Parts: sequence; structure tokens; C-alpha cells
Amino acid sequence: MALLPLISLPRRVCRAAGAPLAALALLATTGIAAKTADAAELVMVEQPGCAWCARWDAEIAPIYPKTAEGRFAPLRRADLRAMPEDLTLSRRVTFTPTFLIVEDGHEMARLEGYPGEDFFWPLITGLLQEHVGFIPTGSAPSAPDQTTAPLATNG
Repeated sequence: MALLPLISLPRRVCRAAGAPLAALALLATTGIAAKTADAAELVMVEQPGCAWCARWDAEIAPIYPKTAEGRFAPLRRADLRAMPEDLTLSRRVTFTPTFLIVEDGHEMARLEGYPGEDFFWPLITGLLQEHVGFIPTGSAPSAPDQTTAPLATNG
């Protein structure tokens, strides 16, 4: 039996199973990998009554999923008193909020506490770059402006 050329595989799969499987077959044969369930995520460990968690919810939560960081590492929430069993942590979480950079269920890095939105973005972006290979595609829409404005003087 002769081997079929790789280019004919997606066409045959398309006829047999539909376009979604053809696209998947094409990705597999070309070596292009799609983001899987084992991709990076940002786990926010919180607890009821946490004032800093509430502040993060007000300042960052609405815009996080719209950012490059949020698309690369989607947010997952975890309760401090009921940590998910599918996470392997480097040490116990004691502060809320604590932001865990997780890949394949393993903690890669963490940010303890919420330092305010001006510091959150550069810190979380740096952790994602250093520990899970995030490459920023320019200024995130939620990140503070990185340009330096002239200081106003009283005089």
C-alpha cells in the first residue's frame, strides 16, 4: 500500500469528518501546535472578606481577560480554604490575594499580595515572561502607559 502525501490527508479527513477535524489534521501534520489545556494560567487565590481581593476585582478583573496577558494565561480563581487538588504548589499559600503562574498544573511563580494596578502589570508581565515564555505583543491595553510625561511644576 502506498503512503498518501501529507497534503491529501486534510482533504480526506475533511470529506470524512468535517472541516474542524481537517483543520486539526493540518495542524498536526505541519507541526503547528495549538494552545492546549496544559497551557499557562493565572490562578488567583482569594478568600471572603479580603479587601485587597476586592480592590483587584474592581481595578483589574474587568480588563484582565482583554489583555495579551489574560489571553496567554487565563484567570482561574481558587479559595484559600479549598485549594484545587489539581495544582502542585511550591509552598502553602498564606496571603490573599496570591497570584500563581501555573503551567501543566505546576506552580512556576507567584506574586503575593496586590500592589495596586500601577505595579501589578509590570510584575505579572515579568513573571509570565520569565517563567512561562510570554512574549508581549506591544503595550497591553490594560497596562499603565510606559511613557514618561513631563512633571508639572509650581512656578
